[in-house]
Amino acid sequence: METIGRVRRDHAVHGKGIKQIARERGLSRNTVRKILRQGETASSYRRERQPLLKLGDHAAALEKLLLANEGKGRREKLTLMRMFALLRDGGYVGGYDAVRRHARRWQQGAKARASEQVFIPLWFAPGDAYQFDWSQEVVVLGGATTTVKVAHVRLCHSRMFLVVAYLRETQEMLFDAHERAFGFFGGACCRGIYDNMSTAVDAVFVGKKRIFNRRFEQMCSHHLVEPIACTPASGWEKGQVENQVGNLREWLFTPRLRFGTLVELNEWLLEQCLRKAAAQLHPEFGSAVSPRCLPRRRRS
Repeated sequence: METIGRVRRDHAVHGKGIKQIARERGLSRNTVRKILRQGETASSYRRERQPLLKLGDHAAALEKLLLANEGKGRREKLTLMRMFALLRDGGYVGGYDAVRRHARRWQQGAKARASEQVFIPLWFAPGDAYQFDWSQEVVVLGGATTTVKVAHVRLCHSRMFLVVAYLRETQEMLFDAHERAFGFFGGACCRGIYDNMSTAVDAVFVGKKRIFNRRFEQMCSHHLVEPIACTPASGWEKGQVENQVGNLREWLFTPRLRFGTLVELNEWLLEQCLRKAAAQLHPEFGSAVSPRCLPRRRRS
C-alpha cells in the first residue's frame, strides 16, 4: 500500500512519467502502469486455485489426523508440525506450507459444518424453555410522553407470557424482569433463549459458543437456568416471543396508553397478561392457558 501511494503521488502530484517513476522506485514499467490504470489505493493477490501436487494422496492421511485431533484434550492434541513429521515418515516429500494450508481449509470447513448442525428446536417439552426479548413502546406517564422498554418473557410450551415495562434497558432491569417472571410462573425453566444483547453476552463465536456476562451467568446459575443465545440475525430461533412483541404492540399499546405512574402501568399489564391467557386457546391443545397449568421446576 505504501508503494502504491508513492507511485500515485509521483504521477498525480509531481507530474512524473511512468519511465521516471519506474527508475526511481525500482519497479517495472508494467507494475507502475498497472497501478496508475487501476486507480486503486490497495492491492491484494489471491491464488484462485492452489494445487496439491506433492501433498496428493497424503491429504487423506492429514485429514484423518485432524479428525482424530478434534476429539483429544488440549494436552494430547498434535501440533501441525508434529503432523507434518508423521506425514514425512509416511513418505511425504513436500513442504510444511502445503500441509498448513490444507489443514486451515479443513478446519474452516469443519467449523462451517458445526455451525450448520447447531439449531434450536421449535418443539418444547413442559418446563423446558422460555424466550426473552425487549421491545420499545411509547406511552403517556403522568401527562408526559415517555418511551419505555418492555421486557417480554414467554414459556415455550404453555405459551404463557409476562410483560413488564421499565424506563431503561439496563442489566438491573433485566434481572428484575426475570425475578418477576419466575415468581409469576411459579418456577423457572431448564433453558432460557435470548438474542445477543450486550447485557447478557460479552463475545459471540461460531455456532452457539458465547462468553456470557459474569453477572448474567450468576443469575442463570442461581435459578438453575442454562442460557442459550440465538444465531445472529436468526430471529426465528425465538419466533414465539418475536411474534408476541408485534402482537402485544397492537393489542395493548395501540392506542397509546395513559397512566399516572410506571407502577400503575405494570399492574394493568399484569391483568392483561392473565386476561389474554384465559381468552386465547393454545395452538396445539386447544385449551386456554393458565400461568400454573403445568408443573414446573421450582427454584431451589
